[in-house]
Amino acid sequence: MLTLSFVTGTEPGKWFERFRERTSHGELRTLDSEDPLTELVDARASLALLRLPDARLAADNDAFHVVTLYEESPGIALPKDSELTLLDTVTPEDIAGEILNYSGAEVAKVREGLQVVAANVGVLIAPRPLIKVLSRKQIEHRDYLADDVPPTSIALVWRKDDDNEAIQDFVGIAKGRTANSSRQATPKRSAREKTLAKQQRRGQVPAKKKAPTRGGRRGRR
Repeated sequence: MLTLSFVTGTEPGKWFERFRERTSHGELRTLDSEDPLTELVDARASLALLRLPDARLAADNDAFHVVTLYEESPGIALPKDSELTLLDTVTPEDIAGEILNYSGAEVAKVREGLQVVAANVGVLIAPRPLIKVLSRKQIEHRDYLADDVPPTSIALVWRKDDDNEAIQDFVGIAKGRTANSSRQATPKRSAREKTLAKQQRRGQVPAKKKAPTRGGRRGRR
């Protein structure tokens, strides 16, 4: 069974579904985590979807495979009533007089800083998808453009010693591999088969009906 830990602020659900539909590797176990790399290092996960840069990976990059999938734009969290919400993109000059509660991508610190922004105090800079997921109704978010705040990246990471076909198939799906180009020659399932498979995972498969018995006596031969 493949176990994948994915960082808060990502939405890999479509990849999970395609992996289950297109491959025959068995159940995929998924973990929503603030720190997927720790779970990978501790062997609680065999594959991690995490945010880069991460200094821990740079220090031990010989032990891991890293496949970058896409970039995240920097974002800024603002109080809902702030005049800065009138802008589509905010720059350092726009927030020169504001309190900066936090700037970075550590999930716990972003969550904590957003509570302060929600109380109408200051701003926060972080990857915009992460801000979007963690924000409350009292918060607006915009793109943030600054030379000293580069984009973050989302990547799949796994231990080189654990490389296997299931991991390679998931990586291929995340990179856009289609069903026709899948490494595994899994037969395409019908819509009914897909529905039954989903019901089976949820424990909702209806019991099979018994065939009706024929009435009357059987005639002699």
